[in-house]
Amino acid sequence: MSAAGRVFTFRRLCSSEQRQRGAVRPAASTTHDWIGPPNPLSNLRPIVYRVPEDESLLETQLRRLRQETEDWNHDFWTKQNVSFSKEKETFIVSQLKSKGLTLRDDDGRRRNLNTEEMSQFYKSFLDKNRIRHSTYNREWYRRNLSITLLMARVALNNLWKRSSRPRPQS
Repeated sequence: MSAAGRVFTFRRLCSSEQRQRGAVRPAASTTHDWIGPPNPLSNLRPIVYRVPEDESLLETQLRRLRQETEDWNHDFWTKQNVSFSKEKETFIVSQLKSKGLTLRDDDGRRRNLNTEEMSQFYKSFLDKNRIRHSTYNREWYRRNLSITLLMARVALNNLWKRSSRPRPQS
């Protein structure tokens, strides 16, 4: 299977895509959130948020924003991790080649670079992706602030509903 095929196989699917492709991701529950095992590419645990039976429009908006943020986060880290792995492999091969070595030793074991050599790659990768990470962080903070403010609105709305209900007479 090609690398692109593996990425597609493990890609998180929205609820309509789940039904179309028969994904193992469960449908939303009315009582509990579902948190799955870590995705092999993004290393993030997928979350399917519960859908209460009496969900208000504001709660629907919050749930969808949270799910969109989860999916956006998953997509970013999948691309980032795949890119990191490919570039790391290319770096290792090129460093070994410059030393006149192959990827495997005479016993068939994979050769590794030492910590000092790998630190060059890590610094280079971080420098090259600095703007991408900075953009991600700004968007992550923006999304989380929006979610937090929406959660406050939902909590206040629920408090208002509870306090304005007629109280039973005893």
